[in-house]
Parts: sequence; structure tokens; C-alpha cells
Amino acid sequence: MENIALKREVPTSLSGVRLDQGAAQLFPDFSRSRLQGWIKSGQLRVDGEQKAPKAKLLGGEFLEVNAVVEENEAWEPQAISMDVVHEDEDILVINKPAGLVVHPAAGHADGTLLNAILHHAPAVAALPRAGIVHRLDKDTTGLMVVAKTLRAHKCLVEQLQDRSMGREYEAVVLGVMTGGGTVDEPIGRHSSQRIKMSVSHSGKPAITNYSIIKRFREHTHLRLKLETGRTHQIRVHMAHIRYPIVGDPLYGGRLRLPKAAQPELVDLLREFKRQALHAKKLALIHPTSDELLQWECELPQDMQQLLQLLKTDTEAFN
Repeated sequence: MENIALKREVPTSLSGVRLDQGAAQLFPDFSRSRLQGWIKSGQLRVDGEQKAPKAKLLGGEFLEVNAVVEENEAWEPQAISMDVVHEDEDILVINKPAGLVVHPAAGHADGTLLNAILHHAPAVAALPRAGIVHRLDKDTTGLMVVAKTLRAHKCLVEQLQDRSMGREYEAVVLGVMTGGGTVDEPIGRHSSQRIKMSVSHSGKPAITNYSIIKRFREHTHLRLKLETGRTHQIRVHMAHIRYPIVGDPLYGGRLRLPKAAQPELVDLLREFKRQALHAKKLALIHPTSDELLQWECELPQDMQQLLQLLKTDTEAFN
């Protein structure tokens, strides 16, 4: 539990501005939604009086915050090992392995990355979702950033929203692509299968850019860059253009094997039970130093093995 007590005088330049908009400028370390909640609950007052978020400011008043950020007691810290790529006072960058759920949900009440983060950095319990600002699917591997302070949380969320955070993935898809491109199709919940997402005109905007790293006999190794961050975005978009990700249990369709493929490749493709998708690069502006930081992590062993066998298979038929 964290007590927050702040006081700011409203400058004349904010005269006529809505209270929630003025508060966002005077208390930039906090998100607009959090400030609106404090205004509505009376934890953010104007000259000691509770006002509506849309109330107009005059200039010269004092905005005062007396708020309590409560920890979510339902989330328990757990000693789960993490591959920490970078850590400082503001952020934590993690290389997530396959099989690790990011956030507790139905069927995964604990044993998640969130539980591990709470054990590693207990102070994040006071942050929304324990500092988690974006997610990777359970069986997608690679880089994630976690906020350790409210200021960092707000900054990272803004970078995700304005699409300035760089996120680059690699994937192995079924089919031989002729060139790169962009998939600009909205994504929403599947109409009948609730665990799935799908391209839907009523969904939210979603943009995925992709380019070819290497072609194989019947597969393609891709580099992908996200402009948005919808649930299952890359998986849905690749399946939509009929190049599903190898091993994808939801969107991959039936297993298809290259003709006359070597036994080692056939066995690996049959046993590859997760989507061959890895968040390889991450770039962001540091919340405190304003420095551009970038990280890169190697492909996991199973994807490296898959690519090697696809290369050997292709060379055998050339």
C-alpha cells in the first residue's frame, strides 16, 4: 500500500481547461484513467472541493491529491526463475520462455510471470497489473518490458499507444512467400470460438509488417514488426493471409509435411506443439533518462533446430 500526497497550483495558462485534462498536465507521472478515478472518488480535489472531471479550471486554484494505491492481495509472490536481460530502478526487461503464462487468468491462478515479478521486485504490487504493460502468449518466447514505478508505467503505456516502442519478432510460417508486406486488418474476438481471435470488421485496428529472412522448400523464416498490440495479432494475421505459423495449436490448421522430407524434420514438425514465434528485439525510450535503449535475444533452441533442419532439407533438393 502506497500513500500519495501531492499539491499543485493551476497556472493561468490552464484557464478554461477541463479538470481531468489539467490534472494530466500537472501530475504527468500518472495515467489519465487513474487521475479520473481519483477525481471521481474525491481523492483529487480542487481547493478542497470534489469536482466532476469535466469541470472547468479558472487558474489560481490548488489541485490536491490524497490517494492510496492498494496492492492486489490476490496475487502471491512466487520464486519462479526469470531470465533478466536488463534491470534498473525504473524497468525490468525479461526474456520469457515458452510455457510461461504472463498474467493470472482462468486455469492459471498462479505460476505466472506476474507471480515471479512480485517475488523479484515486491514494490510493483502497487502498480497496475504489477507493472506489466504488454504481454506475450503462453508459448511465445522473447523480450518483454515491465515497469517498476508509476512514472515508468505511464511512460511505457504511452509508447505502446503512440506506437513508438519498437517490437520485432521472428517466426517460421508454412508456405513459401514471394515477398514482404503489411497486413492491415482489424482483430476481434471470434464469433463462436471464444478462446480465439479473428479478423473482424467490428474489431480493433491491427497492423503487422513482415519481411523475408529466408525461404525454404515449403516454409518461410520471417521478420515481423508490430504497429499495434492486439491479442494473438501475428498469429491471426499470418493465418488470415494463409501463411500460418508452424506449430500454432489455434490457428495453424492441419499438419502439412514437405514431400520426401528427411525423418528428422518430419519428427520435429510433428512434435512442434507451440507457435514458432519469438520476440527477438525490443527498443524503447527510457522513462527517466530519455535514452533510446535496445535489446536483442537469440532464438530459443527449438526454433534454431527447426531452422537448421529446414535449411538441410532445402539444400538436399537443390
